[in-house]
Amino acid sequence: MATDRLKVYNGALMICGERGLSALTDNNEPRRLLDEVYNDGGFRYCLEQAQWKFAMRAGKFSYDTSITPSWGYRRAVAKPSDWIETVSVCSDEYFRTPLLQYSDEVSFWFSDLDEIYVKYVSDGPAYGMNLAAWPASFTEYVKTYFASRIVSKLSADEGRREAILAPRTGLLSRNLLLAKTRDAMTDPPKFPVAGMWVRARHGGGRGGGRYGDGGNSGSLIG
Repeated sequence: MATDRLKVYNGALMICGERGLSALTDNNEPRRLLDEVYNDGGFRYCLEQAQWKFAMRAGKFSYDTSITPSWGYRRAVAKPSDWIETVSVCSDEYFRTPLLQYSDEVSFWFSDLDEIYVKYVSDGPAYGMNLAAWPASFTEYVKTYFASRIVSKLSADEGRREAILAPRTGLLSRNLLLAKTRDAMTDPPKFPVAGMWVRARHGGGRGGGRYGDGGNSGSLIG
């Protein structure tokens, strides 16, 4: 079921053992505390914790002609405003050839190419900030993260705080691990890399396999 900000708030309050809100305009302390977490970049923080598939975006980027590096790599590519984390940088549109000679710095990617292809975690409204597209496991993690930020102010129950915040065994750690595990399971099938002899029998080719899939198409793995 699609989520929204109110559902995240109420899920966090339920974890804290508190009553839910009827609307985001409720005038009470729990809503104000949750607003503080939200305005402090609560959703973005959660998106920074992994290379989430639902938030991943790919793009072709050209170098900024107004910037001429004084040394090192010759081209500077400005990162988009919705960038959170770089996943991969390649020299081809199919993301088959990783770019090994580049630098990832603050607001730019530096390389010697005029154009690069990048996959990155995005907080754009159609990607990471599209709450309706969040997987259930990620939604539960976000609820728990918000709860972890406010439980100490809402509850004097040390046991409840421990149940949420305990390293490794607490609900926050467990829900993050579950969300990462579920996300990893959405990876497409992979083929093992073919050896030189196999590639030679199939005519070689840039893709590394008869079907250009980078591996042995007869042995599905992962």
